[in-house]
This record gives sequence, structure tokens and C-alpha cells, in this order.
Amino acid sequence: MTKLNRVYNYNTLSEAVNDLQKRGYTYDFLIPEGKECLYCQTHSLELSPDEFLLDEIYRFQEMSDPDEESILFAISSPMHHIKGLVINSFGANFDYRSSKLVEHLYKKSRQ
Repeated sequence: MTKLNRVYNYNTLSEAVNDLQKRGYTYDFLIPEGKECLYCQTHSLELSPDEFLLDEIYRFQEMSDPDEESILFAISSPMHHIKGLVINSFGANFDYRSSKLVEHLYKKSRQ
């Protein structure tokens, strides 16, 4: 079961990223094209949705463009002893494959 930590409040994406990195979320995860997994280039590691926990989630809206929004996921994988971040942008350039994985992440956050 995933327990989300919602105690932290951040005004900007960069503020959140900096704080989460200080708290141990040091790896960057990407959403590879054509796959529904997360990829950590540093470890050459692909994580399926069942191999990680969603620890925290934050949404940010750009002041300059209210239609542009970013979402930040802090994830961990006890199985692989790794913690990191997934950043996804919404708006005109939003990608369908990203939306499928983000949808899965949201479902995990509600468990």
C-alpha cells in the first residue's frame, strides 16, 4: 500500500526538486517512448509500476501560462534500493504514453 506524504508545501517546482533531492530522492526517472515503465539512466534500470512506491506527489502551474502544468512524483523502490523523481509536464506538448503512466501513478497514490 502506498502512503503519500503531503506535509510539504512548495511554491515552485525547483524548490520541490531541491528539497526532495536533499531528502534522498537523487535519481531522475524518465518515461521511455513506447513503454509503460520508468527508466533510470544512472543505473540502466527499468522499473515496472509494481516495482516502485509513490511517496509524494506535487502539482505546479506556470504563472506565465496557466495552461502549462507540471507534476512531480517522488518514488522509491525498496526492491532496488533507489529513490528518485519523475517530472511530467501537461499542456500543449503532453504525450499520451506519459499520460498512461501518470494515470497509473495516480491510481497507486489512491491505494
